[in-house]
Amino acid sequence: MTFDHPVRVIVGAAIIEGDRVLACERSDPPETAGRWEFPGGKVEPGETEEQALIRECWEELGVHVTIGDRVGGDVPMGHGRAVLKVYAATLADGERPRKIEHADLRWLTAGELGDVPWLPADAPIVAVLPELLG
Repeated sequence: MTFDHPVRVIVGAAIIEGDRVLACERSDPPETAGRWEFPGGKVEPGETEEQALIRECWEELGVHVTIGDRVGGDVPMGHGRAVLKVYAATLADGERPRKIEHADLRWLTAGELGDVPWLPADAPIVAVLPELLG
C-alpha cells in the first residue's frame, strides 16, 4: 500500500541589498535555534508563492518586499513532504528589517556567507548566492 502525501511548499526570500544578503537566526524550535535561514514560511491555501513571501516578510521582519527571480532549484525537505523555493527579493525604499521572530539578523557579503551555521535546507541556496552578490 502506498500513500501519496501532498508536498508542502515552503518559500524563502534572499533579500539582497547591494552586495549583501539578509540572514536570519532562528530563535525556535530548540532543534533549529541558533541556525541561520532566509525569512519565509509555508504557502497557505489560496496564496501564490509570491504572496506568501510578501506576507511572511511582513510578519517576520516588518518589511515590504518586491519579489524577483528564483534563486537555485527546488530543495527537498521533510523526507520529501515539503520543498523549499527561494526567491531573490528587495526591500521597499527606506525600510529596515526588525527582529520580530528571529534572535538576530545579519547582512552578509559573499565572503561572509560561511560565517554563520545555515540550516541544511538553505545550504544549496547559499552555494549559488555569490554570483548574485557580485
